[in-house]
Amino acid sequence: MKVQAQPQFTKRYKAVTEEKAGGATYTPKNLSDFVAEQIIEQLDETKLKGPLRILDPAVGDGELLVSLLEKLTAKGHAKIEVFGFDTNEKAVNLTSARLRQSFTGIGIHIKLGDFLEFVSSNFDVSGNGNLFQAPPPEGFDVIIANPPYVRTQIMGAKQAQMLASSFGLSGRVDLYHAFLLGMGRVLKPCGIAGIIVSNRFMTTKSGCTVRRAILEQFNVRHVWDMGDTKLFEAAVLPAVLLLEGAEPGKGETKDKARFTSIYATSESAVMCVSDPIAALEKSGAIEIDDGRRFLVQQGILDNGGQTDGVWRIATEIGDSWLATVKSYTWGTFGDIGKIRVGVKTTADKVFIRTDWDNLPETERPELLRPLITHHSARRYKALQLDKTWQIVYPHQVVQGKRGAVDLATYPRTAAYLNNHRAALQSRDYVIEAGRNWYEIWVPQDPDAWGAPKIVFRDISEKPTFWMDLDGCVVNGDCYWLTCRNATQSDLLWLALAVGNSKFIEAFYDHQFKNKLYAGRRRFMTQYVEKFPLPDPNNHLGKSIIEAAKRVYTLIPSPETDDLENELDRLVWQAFGLTVEEVGR
Repeated sequence: MKVQAQPQFTKRYKAVTEEKAGGATYTPKNLSDFVAEQIIEQLDETKLKGPLRILDPAVGDGELLVSLLEKLTAKGHAKIEVFGFDTNEKAVNLTSARLRQSFTGIGIHIKLGDFLEFVSSNFDVSGNGNLFQAPPPEGFDVIIANPPYVRTQIMGAKQAQMLASSFGLSGRVDLYHAFLLGMGRVLKPCGIAGIIVSNRFMTTKSGCTVRRAILEQFNVRHVWDMGDTKLFEAAVLPAVLLLEGAEPGKGETKDKARFTSIYATSESAVMCVSDPIAALEKSGAIEIDDGRRFLVQQGILDNGGQTDGVWRIATEIGDSWLATVKSYTWGTFGDIGKIRVGVKTTADKVFIRTDWDNLPETERPELLRPLITHHSARRYKALQLDKTWQIVYPHQVVQGKRGAVDLATYPRTAAYLNNHRAALQSRDYVIEAGRNWYEIWVPQDPDAWGAPKIVFRDISEKPTFWMDLDGCVVNGDCYWLTCRNATQSDLLWLALAVGNSKFIEAFYDHQFKNKLYAGRRRFMTQYVEKFPLPDPNNHLGKSIIEAAKRVYTLIPSPETDDLENELDRLVWQAFGLTVEEVGR
């Protein structure tokens, strides 16, 4: 049974491909050459029958195809047929002319059209179908690609749902997710694909269906996480996947698939090379000609034995380090309670302000509550700011059920919100969800704000966790954790100490291998809930808890610096390590 065509995928990412055709997102020549070289190295010519069939599903300026064809023709390949798609007519015309001029005698078939529409119309889940209405093909021997990256919120919910339905995706769909799965349907068994993608799918919850599908449709040969090398002007952290086609449903989880990781470092370099691409075959701290330094690690792909598990690089030293940590782990942050993101009003200018005191008391809403934002971020205890953030919070819990307050009970709040009613009612999604026009879109649990809680920033170079004992509401730029069992509040102090330690930085880098630009890390639920806790009942655990409480009490006293250093040492010791034993 064929998947029905889903028309007009093109509209939502036409701007992306136009930008690519205009030069803003060209694939750099050295990266194009690298991907082409890896494909050719893996290509088994003894399995080829007839002309070598090559596909680029989003050709753009054709740089990837040029690199591949240059290297193939240099090796003497004569019988080559090239197929490609792009939704930008200018890109199609320029790339077609460029290839025909540079590579005479090669069949060039670049089509103005949408690769995803083509796949959903012509190939069922088994990969059978027609190419350009020709006799049923065997598929492609080689795919080389740098598909567009477009998040759900840019595509729109309707387009994302169409993609999800056609390609078996779930969660927050990105356009390149669908491209990956579409390529899996058209690549021959034993064919080779070299694909440049965002590295996000490897570690995020939204990428789990993509990870599973890749391992079902392909045999993974090598993954290169290009980290913060800034190979593109766009704010994307790229990765390169080298994949082999598999029989439908017979992909393998390659325990020995190679994994290379490169991220910025401050370590002293052991050698110097020309650029980040040249560093990929090395290992250790490498300096490049522009003065930047990167830590290059060589290992194998580890997904925890689960087809949808997070992808990480496994090295002998790193795995030994994690094994030591595991042997001393009593529980995790996720065992303490549920980690939630803060509130999301979708109308912050109405709900959130620092100038409420400028309003006459007769106009000031009754439902104002103190709000924590990333502006307050400091380790252990929040900063005391000159301007206090407050939020109008029109939610309550009645008989165990969360709901909106009755505005008639709060006349000043009702008057204030009615002054902004037009803006609030323009949030159609709130009304369509059966909610009141004046509600916060994501209010979280109103009863939980009063409990002691740990708050932490979403994105930060260093972990920044602090305790809130004042019943504040947490804004959506932070996450928060309360105790599931109120009698175990000491676990929050233990987590506070671990969360702010240098140990947790090392754990994060070993376990998740995922940073943003400038060494920043994402501290979100899927990572933090896996942070380990030492035994709170032994001598070290109790000492850590008491020391964390003292640090909180003494801040902002200068005495806390030495105490924090001692606390950090205790955390390392509690996991059977010393601060020197960072490992790689």
